[in-house]
Amino acid sequence: MARIEVAKPQRRTQEQRSTEMRTRLLDATVDCLVEYGYAGTTTPRVAERAGVTRGAQVHHFGSKTDLVVAAISHLAQLRAETAMREMARVERGDDPVAAALDFLWELHQGPLFIATVELWVAGRTDPVLAAAMEKVEPFVNNAVLMAVARFVPDEIRRKEARDFIYTAMDALRGILISNFIDPDTERARRRWRRATAHLHNIADAALADVRRAE
Repeated sequence: MARIEVAKPQRRTQEQRSTEMRTRLLDATVDCLVEYGYAGTTTPRVAERAGVTRGAQVHHFGSKTDLVVAAISHLAQLRAETAMREMARVERGDDPVAAALDFLWELHQGPLFIATVELWVAGRTDPVLAAAMEKVEPFVNNAVLMAVARFVPDEIRRKEARDFIYTAMDALRGILISNFIDPDTERARRRWRRATAHLHNIADAALADVRRAE
């Protein structure tokens, strides 16, 4: 009877272990930003959340600034991936504008947006964080625009669609940030429905102008 060779599991390389450790620390940083805010996100808390020693944390990120700057890029990647993943779940339907606005609402729910806001606010008085955020925001916005593009009627030019989406995101983010003071999801939803009614009218008018010009 032939002997069956059982393949031994491959050992992770040092590079793989290092990458996994960094990812654990960066995920833990995002979690701490959500739970404790930027001011309450400390390196000991991050190390504890990640389940690593302080020495391991310091080996990869020597200071809170180093850690948070790296977390900004990590968070941007998560936000972009979420935009592309969620896009595939949304049905375009008979009203693509409404579908796009609903998509934006869902995209801005949850911990990733909260962590992002914490970093936006911290960047107001920290030029290092501000520079890091400024570098990655176009990458995230481009992912959102690519995701929303599938909802845009062919008659509307891409620049008009881009301006519309930026305006919608500005309105939505303002509603959600103001809601942090006295969290009430239903109130925020009502305010967003009111805003989307106006935004839908703008989109309908733009589409009508394009069709008249044809």
